Amino acid sequence: MNIHKTDLFWHGAALGCEPGFAPWLRDRGSLTQRIQQHCTRFAVHGVRSGLARIALDEAALLGVAPPHLAWSREVFLYADGRPVVFAHSACARRHLRGAWSAVRGLGSRPLGALLFAHPLVERRPLHYKALRGAHPLYRRAAAALGHPPGRLWARRSLFYLHGAPLLVTEVFLPEILVLAKSV
Repeated sequence: MNIHKTDLFWHGAALGCEPGFAPWLRDRGSLTQRIQQHCTRFAVHGVRSGLARIALDEAALLGVAPPHLAWSREVFLYADGRPVVFAHSACARRHLRGAWSAVRGLGSRPLGALLFAHPLVERRPLHYKALRGAHPLYRRAAAALGHPPGRLWARRSLFYLHGAPLLVTEVFLPEILVLAKSV
């Protein structure tokens, strides 16, 4: 399936997002910690982790030439047995032996715990996008949904450690709205 050129653009504001998603999208703190505060059982379910081809816009942000593979990890974050977020992270292969070596061994532990605990990790601004059916991240996130909506809101940002970038994208699933009401 082809992606339209406009599907590659991410924006500095989440314009047009439903009010319930806005607080989750705009929060610059640890998403893992925020979800844990709104549920009794939190879990990370891995989908895949390892070397993979990443999207062209991701490769450009990370300085990875398109024919080369990058490290990629995809997980679902679960709250009280429900998938609430699909998380995709990527970094250049060369940084797995240096700055981001710890990401390879995360397993079912949340990446956020590593990112927000390390004093030298710097987070860049958030960017937002309403993902639609043609977007690869929409398709992978929607796999956990019985009846996916027409769009899924996502945010992403770069984290830097010793000058090495790590891109983290979080796709918010409809159950996040139920989670927010349970408090």
